[in-house]
Amino acid sequence: MTDISQTGPEERYGALDAVRAGALMLGVALHATMAYTDPPFWIVQDAQRDNGFWIGFFVIHIFRMSLFFMLAGFFARLVFHKYGLKGFVANRAKRIALPLVIFWLPVIAAIITLAVMTAMKAAAAGVVLGPPPPPPTLETFPLTHLWFLYILLLLYVGMLALRGMVALIDRGGALRDGMGKLLGWGVKTGVAIPVLALPLVLVTAQTTDWMRWIGIPTPDTGFVPNLMALTGFGVAFAFGWGLHRRADLLATLASQWMLNLLAAVIFTTCCLWDMDATASFDKVAGRDHLLYAISYSLAIWTWSFGLIGLAVKTLSKPSQVWRYLSDSSYWVYIVHLPLVLWFQYLLMDQAWPAVAKFAVVVAGTLIIGWVSYRFGVRYTIIGTLLNGRKRAPHKLKQGDVHAANSVEP
Repeated sequence: MTDISQTGPEERYGALDAVRAGALMLGVALHATMAYTDPPFWIVQDAQRDNGFWIGFFVIHIFRMSLFFMLAGFFARLVFHKYGLKGFVANRAKRIALPLVIFWLPVIAAIITLAVMTAMKAAAAGVVLGPPPPPPTLETFPLTHLWFLYILLLLYVGMLALRGMVALIDRGGALRDGMGKLLGWGVKTGVAIPVLALPLVLVTAQTTDWMRWIGIPTPDTGFVPNLMALTGFGVAFAFGWGLHRRADLLATLASQWMLNLLAAVIFTTCCLWDMDATASFDKVAGRDHLLYAISYSLAIWTWSFGLIGLAVKTLSKPSQVWRYLSDSSYWVYIVHLPLVLWFQYLLMDQAWPAVAKFAVVVAGTLIIGWVSYRFGVRYTIIGTLLNGRKRAPHKLKQGDVHAANSVEP
């Protein structure tokens, strides 16, 4: 395996492209499980359920979004140092803010339509429906799954403000160099994991209305994110930013991947044991609130470190497959939730096992997402908006092939 510390950016970050693509596919799987969990808590509530799905949901939900924000912080610093402050602001406005504005309306319209169709089918079957949602306000505005983009914008503003203050104080860069060395020491010794987990432990341990099966509450409603999400995702983003400064530490994570994943399994098992491996909407139910808060927070970081390390260890070589999956991940992320709901709705009346329905939902969503990206997005104005301009292969000269394959975060 090539030493990552001695390779160029193209090969070095190919592993992170794979992590990003893999996390996206896990997101599709996570939303697909939600129609088949017991107890039900999703728009589509299928009669066919399987207890294994809530465990799958629980495990994926522990680390998936923190992993995304870690990668987002890493690539944010890359873009900042590539384009400078003004270029960074313009780039993030185009790549993040504009897609949020453009795609929110069609996404929410599709979700509402499918929710109404599902409710009508349930009512016809004699199911008693709950009350309609309240009118949207600043506290209840439905960001949908695009909340990730909104939180990213907040974190960009916060990081730029923090960096500006540090730059004023640390004009010679000594403080930042020292922080980089401290980060390196923490990652290499393993001390970084409990330190990074501590802020979320402190917040969750004091949260008396925490629905712990859900983990970090998704900030998908309202413009003021909950403290737990802001803490957990903010620390992950900040670490990713710092990791780009010390990209040599990716090699360290690669050497520790097995130990970190083993620890992740242990901490996840502790969480499941605390809840008696049973899904529940009870708040702060379990043997030990503090033990659960510690186990859950440590599980986030050990899963994230372990998966990144595993990818660096095994997927650092350039791969056109992972490159394509990474390129398409932004588009698939935007469109996947309406597609998941649509497939779940279509399969509601089928007497298939829940596992079969789940497989069809995941496969159908990903296939439509990938194919639509290739033929309707990649080389169009939408693809330019999401990923930067890419020239179709038949229009490339031989010397342009490598440049066309480069990914702009």
